[in-house]
Amino acid sequence: MTPSFGIRSLSALLLAGVALSPAARAESPPLPEVLFEPVLQVLPRTAEEAARIASVTALTEDFTKPERFEQNPGGAATTRARSDADAFSQSSENLSFEEEMDFKLGNGLFRKLWVSSPSSTRASDGLGPLYNARSCQRCHLKDGRGHPPEGPEDDAVSMFLRVSVPAHESQPMSEIEAFLLSLGDPMGEGARTRPDPTYGGQMQDFGIAGLPAEYRLGVSWSEERIELAGGETASLRRPAWRADDLGYGPLAPGAMLSPRVAPQMLGLGLLEAIPAEDILSRVDPQDADGDGISGRAQMVWSFEHERPALGRFGWKAGAPSVLEQSAAAFSGDIGISTPLFTQPWGDCTEAEAECRAAPHGDGDVRETEIDAAGLKLVTFYSRNLAVPERRNVGDPQVLRGKEMFHAAGCTSCHTPKHVTHRLPGEVAQSFQLIWPYTDLLLHDMGEGLADNRPEGRASGREWKTPPLWGIGLTPQVNGHSQYLHDGRARSLLEAVLWHGGEAEASRQQVIDMAPADRAALIAFLEDL
Repeated sequence: MTPSFGIRSLSALLLAGVALSPAARAESPPLPEVLFEPVLQVLPRTAEEAARIASVTALTEDFTKPERFEQNPGGAATTRARSDADAFSQSSENLSFEEEMDFKLGNGLFRKLWVSSPSSTRASDGLGPLYNARSCQRCHLKDGRGHPPEGPEDDAVSMFLRVSVPAHESQPMSEIEAFLLSLGDPMGEGARTRPDPTYGGQMQDFGIAGLPAEYRLGVSWSEERIELAGGETASLRRPAWRADDLGYGPLAPGAMLSPRVAPQMLGLGLLEAIPAEDILSRVDPQDADGDGISGRAQMVWSFEHERPALGRFGWKAGAPSVLEQSAAAFSGDIGISTPLFTQPWGDCTEAEAECRAAPHGDGDVRETEIDAAGLKLVTFYSRNLAVPERRNVGDPQVLRGKEMFHAAGCTSCHTPKHVTHRLPGEVAQSFQLIWPYTDLLLHDMGEGLADNRPEGRASGREWKTPPLWGIGLTPQVNGHSQYLHDGRARSLLEAVLWHGGEAEASRQQVIDMAPADRAALIAFLEDL
């Protein structure tokens, strides 16, 4: 795709070795107007609405009782709490009857097991040829959170490794790299990356008959003891991830590996409907307000709209919309082509010639292995997986934990409340007060959580603030309590104690809390 925005000459200058001055690198360029353009059809807010929203979403100072509407974190789309493993698999409560049918059809495609080509079941063929799972549901178990392999006999079906190598200076700029350069916001040293020339951008641990898998995920763990106030202790397990049993030769020199568990699927349509201007208003890359928090916006290339866009989805906010995240997962995780990513071999590279030459499911009435109608249904399903209601929002210990959450500064990144856009024809996500506890920005989380693999504007130490709604139901839905991008944390307390970088001060406050206050903080998180 040809870079736009008149930046060819700037790209040529960079490739010729012309560096920007240190002052230019240090300055924080203004955010481009194109990032404020929504990926959805929206109605603009009036000045009166904007003022009212600012008042409603302001941080509370009263922790004696729940805030108004706090029990329903997904607004009118919130679903009733359940006590079984299907708590994350319910539809938005405010869907129409016809939309419920679309949700169920999308669920069927989300759960469908794909088979390799050629097959008599032509509507379901096209798997792989290299892949991580045979269905969306196999990664997002019960629409919830994945986990690391629990031993040598356990597979990594809900987890994989991303892989990239430093880009050579002679390689052409990508669309988004050229766009960033045009803003005077070049990517840092080593930040320009490309997929591994043999293994692509994602390691696949399964292959169809006759094709070896690319690798097997390996990990070694070490323990680190943490002393907490009040005589308590905690233990953190530190992983060392490996790509074992490589099926196609060694990785390229300088290969960077980043483990990723499948995140829970709750409330994605509501996150997509948060106005970009609300997210970008919190950007503070130079920490101008001196609070130690310097959130940055991820900028990605939208393949649907063929322009730069604000990144929102994925562990490093690498996708701008639910549709593009879904299409990328079909391609990278299952090897299924879509109208957006049309390669029938998925992530296979030119070096994997047998993979590219294998039979595929393109070319019938669908044109791609999942057609536009099917991708639209899966996207609708993903947008409308409902957030469950809070269970103990008025419990005194939970309220005390909420106060501790605010006092520790956690809301600096985990922004409690937002109001979504008005969306004509999209009632479920339109103009809802929601409580996702995220700012959707990138933050430096310290060396302990660093994967040392840049992705777009995100450095090897930066991660997107993940939403917290529903996190306390993970054991109920998925049968485990493993958190963070690679599942290293075995409890919510461990997840908090892994925070560093911009969150170091908050982490220290949690360490210094009285045991009863720390327990209350965890009770609050478990109720989200």
